[in-house]
Amino acid sequence: MSKCSTAQMLIRLMPFMAVTLLQFGFAGLFIISKFALNRGMSPQVFVAYRHAVATVFIAPFAIIFDRRVRPKMTLSIFFKIVLLGLLEPVMDQNLAYTGMKLTTATVTSALYNVLPAFAFIMAWVFRLEKVNLRSLHSQAKILGTIVMVGGAMLMTLINGPMLNFPWTRRNPHHESTVSTDHQDHIKGAIMVAAGCFCWAGFVTLQAITLKSYPAELSLTVWICLAGTVQGFAVALAFEWNNLTAWSIHFDSKLLAVVYCGIMCSGIAFYIQGIVMKERGPVFVTAFNPLSLIIVAVMSSFILAEIMYLGRVIGAIVIVIGLYMVLWGKSKDQLPSELEKNDNVELDTTI
Repeated sequence: MSKCSTAQMLIRLMPFMAVTLLQFGFAGLFIISKFALNRGMSPQVFVAYRHAVATVFIAPFAIIFDRRVRPKMTLSIFFKIVLLGLLEPVMDQNLAYTGMKLTTATVTSALYNVLPAFAFIMAWVFRLEKVNLRSLHSQAKILGTIVMVGGAMLMTLINGPMLNFPWTRRNPHHESTVSTDHQDHIKGAIMVAAGCFCWAGFVTLQAITLKSYPAELSLTVWICLAGTVQGFAVALAFEWNNLTAWSIHFDSKLLAVVYCGIMCSGIAFYIQGIVMKERGPVFVTAFNPLSLIIVAVMSSFILAEIMYLGRVIGAIVIVIGLYMVLWGKSKDQLPSELEKNDNVELDTTI
């Protein structure tokens, strides 16, 4: 009986552990990609290379493991995949990386904490999220979403006093992102926010597509392939006469392409799909504030970014909103669903 209870507990914790792992991966994305962009890498070329790597990495797994479960491709599914490749790999990432060049890694990750708000609204519109305005847990989800958006705006627009840490003082060997003269935080923030809206649309459409194409690995490959084709088209439009933008060596640029392609596109899209089928798109996106804390600490050390009091307060507000949303989401796990999980587990033990 104890073994059964332990197994049930692990099964219930798996979605939480999976999305938490994703946030550590995304935190690395913000740091590594910001470092590569600071070294002059073209955002458009970065996006194209990233998804080419993701496609090559994940395709063998899809060919082997999805042979028997891969459904037939239809015209409707094909158009959804093309739109998925446009929304996240092309529009979101081009906007995000271009905006990241104008602002800091911490602000970029902070703005992506409005993703749960956009995802919640879209999931509500497409009836992927249950909302009852008279219910306390639904009110908590709505209020928590508003709080997260307010915290992200606070962190982005209000700096406040500078927090002087020993490791953030000027060091000739560290390239601080706040020292660039052409930095335009507001413009960069708007671009990142627009990219965040595209990502929310991607997550929502991915949840819808999985209902008709329930092969997570194969869907990931198709998305990455669509993103690669469309991404190269955009990159060619921007960097047609700039051959140096396409060159890549064994340096931070190659590390950023390989890491982001494998971890943040290939593996991330796959894990998102699995968790989304069980918990929905809002649950997957609700953990984004965790990456903010990781990025703020890491970028302070690695990129020597200056930390401001306004950003710290905004981060605290965002985390409060996150827990409100998660509390509301926890009530969505109805007793009937829990009993269903228990029965499945008991059947396997018998």
